[in-house]
Amino acid sequence: MVLTSLADLTDSQKEDLVASLSALVIGEGELSAEKLSAVATASGNTLSDAMATLFASVISKAPEGMKTFTPPPGGGGGGGGGGGGGGGAAAAVEEKEEEEEEEADMGGGGDLFGDDGGGGDY
Repeated sequence: MVLTSLADLTDSQKEDLVASLSALVIGEGELSAEKLSAVATASGNTLSDAMATLFASVISKAPEGMKTFTPPPGGGGGGGGGGGGGGGAAAAVEEKEEEEEEEADMGGGGDLFGDDGGGGDY
């Protein structure tokens, strides 16, 4: 779903968004329903007591608190490529595989059409 306007959100979706953003604003430290509600109110939004309590409870019970839901860049997940560093062992394995491929001679000596390359038209 592509969000083009906050007006496109349902009331429930808006409340989820307000609770999530309020939690991000508070960040690490003591996260409570009261703090979530205060941040939501200060931003000109409302947050039900039930939603504030739910978010505060879930975040507080997470193993690393807010960090559980906001991993640092490169902290996992899909995405493409990137990555660097620490690949010394992997590079050595790849190099070994390449050497093995080069050593594997299939023999024959002929070209694609069975000619041994001895004096064709070209």
